[in-house]
Amino acid sequence: MPLFKKQPTPFQRIVAIQFLRKLGPGLITGASDDDPSGIGTYSQAGAQLGYSIGWTMLLTYPLMVAIQEISARIGRTTGHGISGNLCRHYPNWLLQLIVTLLFIANTINIGADLSSMADAAPVLLGGRSLLYVVAFTTICVGGIVFIQYKLYVTFLKWLTLSLFAYVAAMFAAKVNWSDALSGVLLPRITWSSEYFTTLVAILGTTISPYLFFWQASQEAEDVHVDLAESHC
Repeated sequence: MPLFKKQPTPFQRIVAIQFLRKLGPGLITGASDDDPSGIGTYSQAGAQLGYSIGWTMLLTYPLMVAIQEISARIGRTTGHGISGNLCRHYPNWLLQLIVTLLFIANTINIGADLSSMADAAPVLLGGRSLLYVVAFTTICVGGIVFIQYKLYVTFLKWLTLSLFAYVAAMFAAKVNWSDALSGVLLPRITWSSEYFTTLVAILGTTISPYLFFWQASQEAEDVHVDLAESHC
């Protein structure tokens, strides 16, 4: 007996294929927000404050969506990333300042990501953390430099399926759903340095600067690739 009584029509298949092809910059950038440093931050927040910090999801999600949408429209409409638009419409000193701040923020963020992955890998595979730092760095840099953009994007798209591991882990863990829902819908603010430090960390890792630049640049790159293919 077939699983579905009604098979999709050729038109429905074409629409589905076109939809999957359009999934790119937004999907990849959104998935990258769940980076190792973010997971470490959320885990530490949960360990320290429990479900009481869950309300931040309702605060940060619409902010993240709005900023990513703006960044995507900038790249798609202009054909240039945020830094490219800054150098065209604003003074050079402002561009240099923003790029410098972005470089510092990205360096710290990449260091946190690599250290988080390197600390987690020995738990599963054994070995020394330093070796994993070198291995992960080599793989990431090699992929960016030596793999063609279109192929690399396809690879990153498939990697986003790994996010379903979070869903599986959520159902595998013994979650008190009433307390979790209460923490999301009923904010409980504790006036302590620990609470507000965790709150700033959550905002910083959820709405990260590199996401804006990456989203706009990848949208612009997609425009250039599509134009090059159309002229072939």
